[in-house]
Amino acid sequence: MCKMSKHGEDVSILNDPPNAAFMTYCLGIINCSGLVMAADSRTHAGVDYISTYQKLFDFSQPGERVIVLSTAGSLSLTQAVLTLLRKDLRVQEAINLHTCATLYEVARYIGSKIRQIHEQDRSWLQQDGIDFKCSILLGGQIKGEDPELYLIYNQGNFIQATKETPFLQIGETKYGRPILDRTLNYETPLEAVAKCALLSIDSTMKSNISVGPPINIVMYEANTFTLRNQLQLRLGDPYLDKMRKLWEESLKQAFEHMPNIDWEHYQEELQTNIPTD
Repeated sequence: MCKMSKHGEDVSILNDPPNAAFMTYCLGIINCSGLVMAADSRTHAGVDYISTYQKLFDFSQPGERVIVLSTAGSLSLTQAVLTLLRKDLRVQEAINLHTCATLYEVARYIGSKIRQIHEQDRSWLQQDGIDFKCSILLGGQIKGEDPELYLIYNQGNFIQATKETPFLQIGETKYGRPILDRTLNYETPLEAVAKCALLSIDSTMKSNISVGPPINIVMYEANTFTLRNQLQLRLGDPYLDKMRKLWEESLKQAFEHMPNIDWEHYQEELQTNIPTD
């Protein structure tokens, strides 16, 4: 158990169980019209230790800047980073989420907080073999800048989404990626992007029990500097159930329309290509 400050802040962080596999799935998608970010809420350290924690966070300053974070990895590490970010805002530190001039500077600032917690706790956690890694998605827009999307790594460095690669993922990424690769581009309408994000998460939940609801999702329209569209979809939500049913039916119909393999053609081709003496 960690020691809490007089403000109730966990700066020294709670220890994660040794060798815990904290999985989740979060993604961000940017296009010419704005930004969509979504995340599941499941955290686990084995099949008998499953909890629900929010992983999508709004740090916006309406009218001035929109800042949305999504976290994956060690829960204790991400909670400690979020605590430091909130503390800097509350005590009005010279550098905080609302004073950085660009989203690039915000990404560097968050990266420095990740490194700060690493330096503070790494040696103690390594003694017990505790996994201590995280990654954070940062999306939004600051006045005078275009909307941007970043992936901040465990070491504090980061990459930015581009027109050619308009989405970034963290956590359990492989199951939800095919639909993104096949359907998205920088010109995809924002409403369609939001549907694609939900289908990506639903596909991951279908194949991996470490990802689960509630699903939090935000859709930001560029140059509005306010989050008008954000919601949480819980297990059994009618829209989520309808979407899953329609998607599965559509996939089955598409599969049934696929032509069969022309075995005879390939056998003949194989015989033709057999070398002779």
